[in-house]
Order: sequence, then structure tokens, then C-alpha cells
Amino acid sequence: MITAHDAGGLHVITLNRPEKANALTEAMLSALADAVGKAAQAKHPAIALTGAGRVFSAGADLDGMAAGLGTSPEWARATQALAAYPGLTVAALNGTLAGGAFGLALACDLRVAVPAAQFFYPVMKRGYLPQKADPARLAALIGPSRAKMILLAGARITADQALGWGLVDVVAEDALAAAHALCADAIAAGSHGAAIKALF
Repeated sequence: MITAHDAGGLHVITLNRPEKANALTEAMLSALADAVGKAAQAKHPAIALTGAGRVFSAGADLDGMAAGLGTSPEWARATQALAAYPGLTVAALNGTLAGGAFGLALACDLRVAVPAAQFFYPVMKRGYLPQKADPARLAALIGPSRAKMILLAGARITADQALGWGLVDVVAEDALAAAHALCADAIAAGSHGAAIKALF
């Protein structure tokens, strides 16, 4: 349910459960953390995280949430692996980003989205808490008021709104191609990119 391949110097990690809108299970989170760790060991200068099919991710698998997925340490392990990655990381949002999948995108350095993507985090509606790091990361990008609009008021925003708010950096018809373009200099620079990232 997590696949990885190299494409022109960009290491692409894919959430590959399209029949369930890439809803995240504990096993997927664990596999994602492992895949990011392997990419770091291989010293890939840039990685893109994307989804198979028409949706990036519908968030947490609801059956899993009923069984306690919401408190799994694998959420933190996956997001921390992305946040600590020494190279450039881009969330290539090939479709809608929902729920707990926000954490994966927020942990990346940059985010690109297709025009049809929508963004929502329905924790209030479903009676769950967001993952602990998500509110702070979200507020750091878009400000506390807009973060509360998404988390507390249940706002659903479009890709254009997300771009205007600073939640995404680029809107493009082909998110993965846009991610590749953003990573071109990092790929060419190799390990030098990691040295620059360490300054932030």
C-alpha cells in the first residue's frame, strides 16, 4: 500500500490504496515511515509524496479509527520522518487532502496541488482530535485564525483558496510534474541541498 520509485532523480513515494481513496491504516503509516527512512539512508536529494488515483488521501481509515488508530504512535513516526528528512520534500497532492493526511502534507517542505483538490479536516464533525503536531504546523503556514476555520469550524477550501492562504505553494494540472520542477535544483545539487536545509 506504499510504493516507491525513482523518476528522473526524484524519489517518489506513493500512497497506493486507490480503492479506498488512500485512507491511511496503521500499516501504511509504518510503511511510509520506513520508506522515508530508506530514502534518507540512500541520500536521495529530494522526495515527493503523492497518492494513487484521483485522491491524495481521505485521511484515516474509519474502521481503523474505531479500533484506536487515532492514538497510534505511527502517525508521529511517519510525520517526523518526513519533517526530519535531510533533503527537499514535496507533497504532490494529486487530489483532495482530508483528515489525518493533513499531517503528512504539513510535514513536507513544500506542497503542490491539482486545481480540483479540496482541503478539509473534519475532526469536529467526527468527534476526534487532530494529531498533536498538526494544529501548530497548520497555524505556522496559514495563521491561527485560518487554522481554526479548518479544524474548529470545519471549513472546506479549494486549491485556489489553499494557494492564497499559503497552505499550498503551487497549483498545477500535474502535481507530480510540478514537484519535479520544484526539486530540479535540489536534485542537481545533491548533498549540498541537505546542507542548506540544515540552516533552517
